[in-house]
Amino acid sequence: MTVTSLAPAPAPDRTTKYKVTGPRVLRAEWAKFWSLRSTWITLGVAVFLLVLFGAIASYTYSPDAVAAGGPPGPGSGSGDSDAVSLALTGVSFAQLAIGVLGVLLAAGEYTTGMIRSTLAAVPRRLPVLWSKAAVIGPIAVVLTTIGALAAFQLGVPGLDGEKIALSLSDDGVLRSLAGAGVYLGLVAVFGVALGMLIRSSAGAIAALVGILLILPGLASLLPDSWYDTLSPYFPSNAGSAVYALHQSSDALSPGAGLAVFAGWVALALAGAAFRLVRTDA
Repeated sequence: MTVTSLAPAPAPDRTTKYKVTGPRVLRAEWAKFWSLRSTWITLGVAVFLLVLFGAIASYTYSPDAVAAGGPPGPGSGSGDSDAVSLALTGVSFAQLAIGVLGVLLAAGEYTTGMIRSTLAAVPRRLPVLWSKAAVIGPIAVVLTTIGALAAFQLGVPGLDGEKIALSLSDDGVLRSLAGAGVYLGLVAVFGVALGMLIRSSAGAIAALVGILLILPGLASLLPDSWYDTLSPYFPSNAGSAVYALHQSSDALSPGAGLAVFAGWVALALAGAAFRLVRTDA
């Protein structure tokens, strides 16, 4: 009889197989994003509000309402109204829904404590922030742009025969509708940044509402010279310039408005990245 020695098989190298990479972090955030019930609900609400209020404003438009002394109603009687501005009436409501979704995507993990597992799996931390922003931003842009197009098309019959009626082939219409989607996509990323920075869903939502809606109103208390200078650079005012069909005298151009609002978003992301790296979860 002979004895045959068996050499142990080499252990598989699992280090390289399961290495943390940017695409894998992105796929993980994509899976977490779509696994949340709030994602489907909030995205649906944002698109629904965008379409609903845009269609209502178009169908209730009456150029003679204010001249006759009646109530103006949505979009009526405004000298600078146009078919695009009426179709995008719901942007102010949709921005809250899409911004809250961004906050929940980021701050929700701190509320549940899941952020500890996330950062244990991704020790470098920053890819988590970039992946969350990269997931929600394009999705919000695509869906809200579709919603803006739907709101405009639904409002076309309601404005038939009116002087402000427009079609998609008119100059600036597609640019304005796409600009609304880009603005709302940046609002979603802004919500992610505030959620990671403040780490509280309630606090980040309050900050989002305050910055986008309350800050312009409070700024009206400033001296007129200050207000006229600073007002175009507030986040919501700069964002509204992105999707405006016609540039008003006291507003930024669409390109400048996009640059200013993107700067606000970048500033919030920088603050969130600094806190994410420097402080514990």
